[in-house]
Amino acid sequence: MLVNVRDLDLRLIRVFLAIVDANGISAAQERLGISQSTISTQLATLEVRLGFKLCERGRTGFRLTAKGERFTNLARRLLSNLSEFAVETQHLEKKLIGQLNVGLIGHLSRSDSWRLSQVVARFRKRDEAVRLNFYIHSPDQQEEMLLYGRLHLAIGYFLRRTQNLRYSTLLSEKQVAYCGRGHALFEQAGKVDVNEAINYSWVSRGYTPPKAHLQVPQQNIRATANNMEAVAILVMSGEHLGYLPQEVGEEYVQQGLMRALNPAQMHYDVTLHTVVNRVTEHDDEALQAFQQDLKAVFSQPQSEPYVL
Repeated sequence: MLVNVRDLDLRLIRVFLAIVDANGISAAQERLGISQSTISTQLATLEVRLGFKLCERGRTGFRLTAKGERFTNLARRLLSNLSEFAVETQHLEKKLIGQLNVGLIGHLSRSDSWRLSQVVARFRKRDEAVRLNFYIHSPDQQEEMLLYGRLHLAIGYFLRRTQNLRYSTLLSEKQVAYCGRGHALFEQAGKVDVNEAINYSWVSRGYTPPKAHLQVPQQNIRATANNMEAVAILVMSGEHLGYLPQEVGEEYVQQGLMRALNPAQMHYDVTLHTVVNRVTEHDDEALQAFQQDLKAVFSQPQSEPYVL
C-alpha cells in the first residue's frame, strides 16, 4: 500500500498517466521513449506499491479497473497541485501571489467590458504572479460561490443582500425592451403601448427582475436566459420580447435586427455591484489590489474602447 509518496512513485505515476492517455502500453512507448518491457515493469511496480490492479492489458486490449479510474483522477489532481506548488514557489518573491476567481453575469456592455479589461491591464502592472480565473454565473450562483470560497469577487445585479457578503456600487446601466425583426410589433416599435406589449411572449433573465421591470404576466414568460447573448438570440428570433442593456440593444438596432418597443416607457436603470465575502476579503492581498484597480478605473470618466 502506498503510504508515503516518493520521487520514484511520482515517476511511476507519470508513466501510468502516459499509458492512460495513450490508451495502452505499446502506444505509450513512443511518448515515453522507453521500451514496452520497461513500461510494463514500471506499471507492475506501481501496482505492487499500491496494492491493487490499475488496469487490464492483454489480447482484449487496455482497460482501467474501477480502482484504476479513481486512481487516475487522484493522480492527475496530485500532479496538478505539484505544478501549481512549483509555480507559486518560484514567484514567492512577488508581492502578490496565488489565484483570483472573478464571477461575471455575462451582461456587460462593450464599453464596460473594455473598462474591465483596463482593470486587468492595471492589475498586471503590479508586482504580482496571480492566476486570474473568470467565470460566468447568475447572481444567485455567484453569491453561493462567494459564501463557499469558490469565488473571490463577483460583478453583477444583486437585488437582495446576503449576510457575510459586502456589496459595493460599480456602475449604473439602462435596460430597454426590444423586439426582433419579424415580430408583430416591429413596424410600430418606438411607440408600442405597454398594455399591448405585455400580451406577447417575453424572455426573462431567469432571476427576479427589479420592480421597474415591466410586469409581464407569468404565463407570457415563455423563455429564460441567464446571459445577454442568449437574450439577444431569443429577441432576434422575432418570437420573444426582452430587455437588453441599451448600449447592447442599439448595436442590433443599427443592424436592422431589433427595435426598441417604447424607450420612453419600457426601460429601467439597474446598478451593478461588486461583491466580496466580508469575512475573508481582508486576508487576500491580491483581492484587495484588484478591488483598488476596479475602483480606480470605474471612477474615472469612461475612455473610448477599441474600434473593431
